[in-house]
Amino acid sequence: MKILILSDVESKYLWDYFEKEKLEGIDLILSCGDLKPQYLSFLASFSKVPILYVRGNHDDCYKDSPPEGCICIEDKIYVHKGIRIMGLGGSIRYKNGDNQYTESQMKKRVAKMWPKIKMKKGIDILLTHSPAAGICDGQDNCHKGFEVFIDILEKYKPKYFIHGHVHKNYARDFVREQKYNEDTVIINGYDRYILDYPEEL
Repeated sequence: MKILILSDVESKYLWDYFEKEKLEGIDLILSCGDLKPQYLSFLASFSKVPILYVRGNHDDCYKDSPPEGCICIEDKIYVHKGIRIMGLGGSIRYKNGDNQYTESQMKKRVAKMWPKIKMKKGIDILLTHSPAAGICDGQDNCHKGFEVFIDILEKYKPKYFIHGHVHKNYARDFVREQKYNEDTVIINGYDRYILDYPEEL
């Protein structure tokens, strides 16, 4: 299964130089946030597969103008062809904003998800905007990751943890993909990235 991951910047490849054929073979689209709603709506108008999204810290406009034809999975577990995808958008709070949370606030959101995770018997993909604390997050306050995401990785061992928020041009040591505890592949979805999700793991 091919999953197209989007985050943080509108890909010129998919928007400015769009060709419908570029979406051929894509089975699912995941957005990690900080993308114009018009961009996701545009892709939805040409795609026949679900576009799932969480909100980034710059997505306050989604409140009044959410991307059309797309599915918000904030605080939900969405199942697509047997793949359980949990969404937790937003960033660490560094100023006022609808999609910014203190560590304590994010922990409360996660606590409310435990029964849903238990009901689904785990998760396969954790989709967030922010990274986890200490794993390729930023040194500045607004790009620090959440500690509670580590708890999810440790307890439920999802196959993939997909996030955005940390841009490729922020540092020379940008990491696109890495392993965590041999159980989870962490992917930074900046711009666009195609994940070949194994049919069986």
